[in-house]
Amino acid sequence: EVKSRQAIVWSRADRASQMIVKWSLDPDFKVSKTLAAVSALPGSDFTARALLSELPSGRRVFYMVHFESLVHEGARSVPLYGEFSTPPEDRYSPVKIAWSGDSFGQGYGINPQFGGLRIYNSIRESGADLFVHCGDRIYADQPLKEMKGGGRGRRWFNLLTPEMTKVAESLDEFRAYYRYGLLDQPTRRFAQSVSQLFLWDDHEVKNDWWPGRILKDRRYKERSCDVLASRSRRAFFEYSPLPPTWMRHQRIYRKVNYGPNIEVFALDGRSARGPNDRKFHFLEHYDRSTQYFGPEQLLWLKQALRSSSARWKLIVCPQPIGILIGSGGLNFDGIASSELQPKGRELELQNLLKFIRNEMITNVVWLTADVHYAAAHHFHPSRAMYQDFIPFWEFIAGPLNAATLRPHRLDKTFGAQREFLSMPEDRRGPGKSPLDEEQFYGLAESIEEGQRLKISLHNLKGQRIYQKVLNSSS
Repeated sequence: EVKSRQAIVWSRADRASQMIVKWSLDPDFKVSKTLAAVSALPGSDFTARALLSELPSGRRVFYMVHFESLVHEGARSVPLYGEFSTPPEDRYSPVKIAWSGDSFGQGYGINPQFGGLRIYNSIRESGADLFVHCGDRIYADQPLKEMKGGGRGRRWFNLLTPEMTKVAESLDEFRAYYRYGLLDQPTRRFAQSVSQLFLWDDHEVKNDWWPGRILKDRRYKERSCDVLASRSRRAFFEYSPLPPTWMRHQRIYRKVNYGPNIEVFALDGRSARGPNDRKFHFLEHYDRSTQYFGPEQLLWLKQALRSSSARWKLIVCPQPIGILIGSGGLNFDGIASSELQPKGRELELQNLLKFIRNEMITNVVWLTADVHYAAAHHFHPSRAMYQDFIPFWEFIAGPLNAATLRPHRLDKTFGAQREFLSMPEDRRGPGKSPLDEEQFYGLAESIEEGQRLKISLHNLKGQRIYQKVLNSSS
């Protein structure tokens, strides 16, 4: 993960060892700096991270990582090489942010015969400076089988490890799900050349989970979502390029300034939410049961948006805000609840949108994934039941490697209108497999010295399927 003038380099060993990181502005490392060794120990599943500081802005940085064993004297690993771009300080340099989500869902794991997660090759070749994973990096509640039907008589063959054949409950099992994703070669090549920012959603723990939920799923011996989430959260931090201070306070939401044109605000929609219970979705007052972001995160987001000097403010939310996302029966897992006036979780969104309007915060764009298709939504007061907000856009891209699902119904509370959808509106039936190549990612690129933001949606092969150019309001 890269911020202004600093970066975190993450890696993992297979035994107790010291991680040595060397970095340079020269791919040949003729002039380089070597950082102090960092320990990779069993307590963190042999993961380690090093902070690179005082980096020059707007440059390509090259690094080399190797491990030296603490058990066998003289034993050292083969070095690994990587590179990343640091944020520019001027408005003249274009910045390109990629985003998507949802990996290994619906039984689709790493398929070597398919080439693995080929979509990462396309994102890498796009020249993205930063990739934001919107969540569902693992599907801890959906074990894999060696073979799965791929639709139309085809078969999907999974690379399998023993830990991937059952739901994750223990800390080691959650860790194993994260390790599995790193067996994929396109993922590894991608991680060595593009900075990444990770969020989480529900499948890192259990489908549609919320704090306090007790599972009825017989596959689980541990049925407390609070217990499962605490273990999953630790594994999430161990397998993310975040500094140790973040691991201590366990906060997932954060911001990344990528120069004067773009700042990314990454949100957490799970840790503080109320239950997915219909009786709370239609309450007209705000309390613990109607939370989605929670008061602490909402206050942080307001202050961060108000103090941001970036021209474009990209809010990355794990779930779309303008569609109805079901959660069994008549319950909802998302923010929207189909009522005409804001109720339930929509009260937080109402509060945020009103704040943005009152503070005249411009150029706010929402990016998200979760629903396993690509779409563009526009929100405007003239179409809305609640009208005290500035018009804005929301763009959806995903999945990375999972089934493509049918579209969700729009919620009209905030005047959502669908401008683009990556499939027919009336699609029904089972989801399509990755073999159909309906996997999607998005790009947000500042152009013309930041005066415009170019949004594009792309398929697995990198082909552009939609583009929208937004003009700056300030």
